[in-house]
Amino acid sequence: MVGPLLVAGGHPSRQPARHFAVLRSSPALGTAGSATPGDCETEARSMNFGGGYNGKRVWVTGDTGFKGSWMAFWLRRLGADVFGIGLEPESADGPFVRAELPKLIHHETADIRDQARMAAMVREFRPEVVFHLAAQALVRRSYAEPVETFDTNVRGTAAVLDAVRLAGNPCAVVVVTSDKCYENREEDYAPREDDPMGGHDPYSASKGCEELVAASYRNAFFAPGGKVHLATARAGNVIGPGDWAADRIVPDALRAFRAGQILSVRNPRAVRPWQHVLEPLGGYLRLGEALMEQGAAVADGWNFGPDPSSARDVGTLADLLCQTWGAGAAWQAEPNPQNPHEAHLLQLSIDKAAAHLGWRPRWDFETTVRRTAQGYRTMLDAKDPAEVRNFMEAEIAAYETAGRTSKHDPEEARRRRG
Repeated sequence: MVGPLLVAGGHPSRQPARHFAVLRSSPALGTAGSATPGDCETEARSMNFGGGYNGKRVWVTGDTGFKGSWMAFWLRRLGADVFGIGLEPESADGPFVRAELPKLIHHETADIRDQARMAAMVREFRPEVVFHLAAQALVRRSYAEPVETFDTNVRGTAAVLDAVRLAGNPCAVVVVTSDKCYENREEDYAPREDDPMGGHDPYSASKGCEELVAASYRNAFFAPGGKVHLATARAGNVIGPGDWAADRIVPDALRAFRAGQILSVRNPRAVRPWQHVLEPLGGYLRLGEALMEQGAAVADGWNFGPDPSSARDVGTLADLLCQTWGAGAAWQAEPNPQNPHEAHLLQLSIDKAAAHLGWRPRWDFETTVRRTAQGYRTMLDAKDPAEVRNFMEAEIAAYETAGRTSKHDPEEARRRRG
């Protein structure tokens, strides 16, 4: 149950637009003490996005979450003026808290289901780009809280999109859903963007519904030639430093390893398309940039998953996590027939993004898992927020550098899938 809405900075409907003064970047975000209001332009330091976000007003929903906090940080690195909203963070060890993200961006604590509040925020901030990541994102929680899951993921998305509609300003919108939005036939097949929506569990079904909500807003209100261009993004199983959500294999592993306990694995043979958190975020950034450049031509659904070779079973992931973490790390299989249903096989075709957006995965499975485990240790050992920011800066820089040599061959991918 969501508690009372807490506000940092006051209710936006009672504040003048100048509340959103551009935040000044320090020479290195990793050593910033706090953001200082100003009106200077910031030089984007990424060779991958060509300065497309520099000086842009970008609204990020779900900035207190795992992916949302990395996204907001990356956008600040690119010179964007970021306004983030989210519920109170669930962990004090996540990037939002550990990096003291509110000192780098505008942030307010809010629930996306508050329709009037969303409309006021968009009206005041006037975003040029929106990344909607806020969600109830846990499959097992959706069994315990199905109505809450549908309410957040479906009605919450409608409230965000309606706020954009009512504002009537030019805007590129990326709605982040999930690879689980597709009907899962438990076959050795990687779904493509035009495959049917589905969902066995409440979470998966809510993500399919979210896709339909986005499509209906695009067709009814954001027509080609209009001011708003809307796309959806579907990612695979995202892992990376700073995720402490319940009932996810990597956070569960790190909690067990830190406590000197053996990791219990529910279904070691389940296959998932594992990818580092920076992979889909890089895809979302590329998609947002394409929407700003090409408009309706790319206002569609897009998959952002790993190379097919990174689709591995959970047992293989657990083995590599234990190996990377070191002494004392171990796991054991503990299947329970009473557990809620979870898909056995998940894959995702990324040929469309590779062909039309020039996006491709950059880190293979082994690199992804090793950087994830090592990154958790680095963040946990950091003595202050500056060290956490330095680490996040270095990870993003390493990812961007890897992009200069990475390749994705759609024909080779098809041959691997058979």
